[in-house]
Amino acid sequence: MKLKEFAKILGTLGLPIAYNHFKTTSTNPPPDPPFIVYLEEDSNNLGADNKVWKQVVNYRVEVYSDDKDLDLEEKIEKLLDDNGIFYDTDETYIDQENLYQRMYFITLIK
Repeated sequence: MKLKEFAKILGTLGLPIAYNHFKTTSTNPPPDPPFIVYLEEDSNNLGADNKVWKQVVNYRVEVYSDDKDLDLEEKIEKLLDDNGIFYDTDETYIDQENLYQRMYFITLIK
């Protein structure tokens, strides 16, 4: 699956979404939570004959919310499951932002 296709799947959640970060200015503030940011972490490509045979790219999907949102987590996990996307999770609370950050670690094979 290509990143563009994955971004389209995430877009069906109806939340503000951006790759890596939201570009904010004084006239374009960041969105109110909940919102999603996704980014590439690294790759574990498979090679043969000095070429990349299969691109294997690891991504992190970060979901930010004001409160722990179990309904939203369930919706996201169902979306990933329905699209055959394996994930691992982690979570933290960001004190200085007063936000919960739920992270989904996924791998896309192109």
